[in-house]
Formats: sequence, C-alpha cells, structure tokens
Amino acid sequence: MIMLANRAAHTADMRTDVDLVWRAKRIEHRLRFGHPAAIQHLDRERRRASFAPGAVFAVLRWTGNTYGTTSSRIDILRAVGHGEGFTTVPLVAPGAAVLLSLTAWPKIERALQAIDAVEALGIDPADVAPDHWLHIHNRLSVGETPRRYTPGRHQAWLKRRKIAL
Repeated sequence: MIMLANRAAHTADMRTDVDLVWRAKRIEHRLRFGHPAAIQHLDRERRRASFAPGAVFAVLRWTGNTYGTTSSRIDILRAVGHGEGFTTVPLVAPGAAVLLSLTAWPKIERALQAIDAVEALGIDPADVAPDHWLHIHNRLSVGETPRRYTPGRHQAWLKRRKIAL
C-alpha cells in the first residue's frame, strides 16, 4: 500500500509544465502542437499545460511593444521522465529535451512551414520521429534546406518505436 502511494506521488512529479501567457499585442506564448495531459487556467492571461514523459510539443513565443516585435522563438521539446537529463528552457519546468530551438522570424517561419508540411500529410506533428525535428533544427540553424518528412519515414519511425517498447 505504501509503495502504491509513493508510486502515485512519483508519477505526479514526472511531468513537464509549460507556462503560457497571452497579453494582447504584447506577449504571446502558445502551443503550436502537442497533447497536454492537463491544462490549468491560472487567470485570464495565463495557463499552465502539463505534459507526460515522452510527449513532444512545440512552444511558440513572441513579445512586442508599440514599435513592433522585440523577440520571437520556437522550441520543439520532448518531456522527460524521472532521471533523464534535460535542458532548462524559459517557462518550462523543470526543463525538457530540446529537439529544435530557433530565434529570428525567418527561421521560425521556415520551421512553421515544416510543421505545416507534416500536417498536410495527415500526420500529427507530436507523433513525428524526434530525429526529424533535430534535423530541421540543424539545417535551419545553418541556413540550409531540410529534407521533407515522408509517410515512409513516418512508418519506419512507428515500427522502430514499437520495437523499442
């Protein structure tokens, strides 16, 4: 009985929380894709999305002032489990495995186009092989064109994932 209580407490600790903020024309932190295990509404402008270990999600952040955009960033992250290493990321607690992290609107726009291309195939971006997001990050970081994700690559990833379980 004690082990079950400890296991339940341990499982509750194994989540990645993402703080999302929206203030009209000033701050927008939102999920581009992903499936939160829970969403907590903190107030009118703030929410907290919680992800189970292994969940892949994208966070898009933008801030601006009366003169325009001051910063923008996209991160595609994988929620980590107990004992896994992670990278600290702003507004993500405790942190996550970073698959893609880009700043500057031209690169962000290309990353969003890559996400749109995956969705156009009828594939949920949260189910894409994590290696693909790493590839997109690496290619866009150096100004190169990334390879497209294909249904064949997706089927291969699903088979690899099934075997790993």
